[in-house]
Order: sequence, then C-alpha cells, then structure tokens
Amino acid sequence: MLKIVVGNKKYSSWSLRGWLVLKHAAVPFEEIVVPLDMPDTAASIRKYSPSGRVPALIDGDVTVWDSLAIAEYLHEKFPDKRLWPKDSAQRARARALAAEMHSGFANLRNDCSMKIVQQYPYKALRPETQAEVDRIVAIWEDCLKQSGGPFLFGKEPCIADAFYAPVVSRLRTYSIPVSGAAKAYCDTVWAWPPLQAWVADAQRETLRAKFHED
Repeated sequence: MLKIVVGNKKYSSWSLRGWLVLKHAAVPFEEIVVPLDMPDTAASIRKYSPSGRVPALIDGDVTVWDSLAIAEYLHEKFPDKRLWPKDSAQRARARALAAEMHSGFANLRNDCSMKIVQQYPYKALRPETQAEVDRIVAIWEDCLKQSGGPFLFGKEPCIADAFYAPVVSRLRTYSIPVSGAAKAYCDTVWAWPPLQAWVADAQRETLRAKFHED
C-alpha cells in the first residue's frame, strides 16, 4: 500500500498539496503525520525523506519526496484517474501553473503562512505580496473563463487545483478579499470533500507549533 508522510495539517501547505492529489486519486494509502517544530522533527522526517522535508510518498522501494514529483508519479501510476487534464494543450498549461505555484509566490508564503483552522481580520498586505495575490487571481480568472469552471480546467479538479488549494486557505485565514469568479473558485475549492477532510483532521490536532504560530 502507498504511504504518504506529511506534517501537521494545521500548517503544512506542501503536505496538503501532495495529500490532496493522492486523495483525489481515490486509492488506498497509509498516512504518517510527523509533528513539526519538535526537537526530533528533522530526525523523524529523515527516516522517510532523504531531503528532510515533507511530503514524501513511499511506494514499496520507491520514495518520492517533492510535492510536484509526487503528483507526476501518481499521474503516471494511475493514468485512468486523469489527475492532469486529458487535452495535451490544457495539460501543458496546468503543469505550467502548478510549477509557477511550486517555485514562486515567496512573499505570500512568508507573510501569510498556512494556519488552515484560523481566521484573522484583514490587514493590508505589503505591495509585493498583494502583487502575488493579484497574479494568482488573474491565473484563476483566465482559467475559469476558458474552462467554464467550477475548477480551473473544467468540471473536475486536477493537480493544478490541489496546488492552489493552500492559497485558498490563506485567503480565508487572513480575510484577503477577492470577488467574482475568483471568489466562486475559492468557495468551490474550500468545499472540495478531500480539502474538508484535511481541515477536519487539522481541527482535531492539539499541537501548537511555535514557529508557525509566532
């Protein structure tokens, strides 16, 4: 059986991405949660992940320790699940958008860390961070205009939606306003059953990770 190693569900946005893709594939898997910001966290993760980071997917003798690599591995292992769009042009676009999320938006990550069960009053973002939010909203609006929604590439979610799900949670946590198609997309992703399952698990967590909270 597949195994996925993740961090605390309150905080670990990269874990959420890999976990959502695996959950969307609807295949059996075992989950291992490693508490973050503990004295033994690094050693515990390195038992499973050579990079010392989560998530890590374990499939027998194969270990994949990057969220985008996990998504590609699952796409190849379960081609019938259509984790990327079927159309080659749309698939290329979805990959580009997931890669942009994977490598970019550092200001948003740093200023608005994922605290998926929290909500705070809105505070104006730094211009650099607001520019990244604006870019993400533009991505969403363009995709939704072309696909008709409710997900980025049509009626069904794909890997790209999993990669932007933590952004949806950040917008909610920090009360960052969006409207129109972007707001409808946020509502759709937030209601996505796998994401709600993750949130329910996060609400049951009792550990408070000082680095993430402070």
